[in-house]
Amino acid sequence: MRWHWIDRFEEFVSGVRAVSIKNVTMAEEHLHGYWPGFPMMPNSLIIEGLAQTGGLLVGEHNQFIESVVLAKVSKAIFHNIVRPGDSLRITAIAADIREDGGIIHGEVHCDGNLVAEINLIFACLRGEMADIDQFYPIDFINLLRALDMYKIGVTANGDPITPPQFMLDAEKSLEQSV
Repeated sequence: MRWHWIDRFEEFVSGVRAVSIKNVTMAEEHLHGYWPGFPMMPNSLIIEGLAQTGGLLVGEHNQFIESVVLAKVSKAIFHNIVRPGDSLRITAIAADIREDGGIIHGEVHCDGNLVAEINLIFACLRGEMADIDQFYPIDFINLLRALDMYKIGVTANGDPITPPQFMLDAEKSLEQSV
């Protein structure tokens, strides 16, 4: 089972910027054990939200040819706590994206207030690690569609982004087999 930490994209500009939303609910078990009697989101999960948002920004820019992993948290400053009922607006800005990874500057806001400032470094898996299947293309394209990436995503020129051909092929082969 995969753990998806963001609920949807509000904005996605390929190679430039992505904004996602995470709604925090009382139904999330991890909120209750972190600080017993005072449910709140651990800061590590705020980082995870930015890591998923920024990782998809880096991966999409390179057409998801290689798996992208979080390599380093280079900065993480937290200003407020996050509680059940809060809705987080996670903004990832690409400082640098290359074939081998990227640097993301991020901010997380709740009700317009700054919750966290986080900088992340991502790496693309190479060598023997690249041979390990990280996801199935059909599952991955379904996830990206559920997050509205291809509904609202655009290139830096404003043209709609489209899924890479290998994902479209997987989608088409599934449709033909049903």
